[in-house]
Amino acid sequence: MSPLSLRSWRGKLTYWTVLVVVVIGFTLAFVFPLYWMVTGALKSPEELAQIPPSFFPKHFDFGVYLDAWDQLQLGVFLKNTALYAGGAWLFTLAVDVTAAYALSKLRPFFGKLILGLMLATLMIPPMVLLLPTYLVAKDVPIFHFDLLNTPWAIWLPAAANGFFIFLLKRFFDSIPRELLEAAEIDGASPMRILWSIVLPVSRPILGVVSILSVVTVWKDFVWPLLVLPETDKMSISVGIASLSAQMPQNVLIASLVIASLPTILVFFVFQRSIMAGLTAGSLKG
Repeated sequence: MSPLSLRSWRGKLTYWTVLVVVVIGFTLAFVFPLYWMVTGALKSPEELAQIPPSFFPKHFDFGVYLDAWDQLQLGVFLKNTALYAGGAWLFTLAVDVTAAYALSKLRPFFGKLILGLMLATLMIPPMVLLLPTYLVAKDVPIFHFDLLNTPWAIWLPAAANGFFIFLLKRFFDSIPRELLEAAEIDGASPMRILWSIVLPVSRPILGVVSILSVVTVWKDFVWPLLVLPETDKMSISVGIASLSAQMPQNVLIASLVIASLPTILVFFVFQRSIMAGLTAGSLKG
């Protein structure tokens, strides 16, 4: 609509009507599944099976969440998943930040070719990479280590992420070269420049990479299912799936709510960092 049309009462009415309908529609599309999951856990198995389904539970029984915690061993699975996600986060930052810094500021020989090969891996469907990655984890070349049923099977593949390296490199490219040259004149080494100059001004993009790496490991299912078959080492998603056949449906849904809470809380706490990191591309003087 043109600015002239928006000045009339009819234009304002049309504008606000469309805006409200679109916002409410998209909000319901994203929030309703969460509502259905939370209220589904509070319903009895008979309520869950009835047709047509009821939108509100007849009785609010919050004890089902305690049953899910005890019967599905959620404490063990959450602890395992936190260990895997935390280790993957540390390895991701250590590997991807240094790789992006080298490609952006140190400019090694064949740097563009290396970056191109990294980005080319993003074009390969993840399912195609499962078998070769599994074989590498089963028998690491040269060292012949077996990483199955160990956290290393989660940590090391998570660290090799071409998308994160690309995001970090793009942000590092926006850091003025003059800052680094001034540090070099003062005698700072490349690692000191990375630690004292590059990382402090890269907090937004580091926050984005950190959140994405943790959430990716937390919600992953297929890879932990392959490399962590022992029950006491399963992640939360694999553990719930392995015990789901023995549980009532409302207890199973309650376990899914508990498994979803950490990632939802992470988003609400760090949503400002996510938005700032995704829109950051330059430094303000």
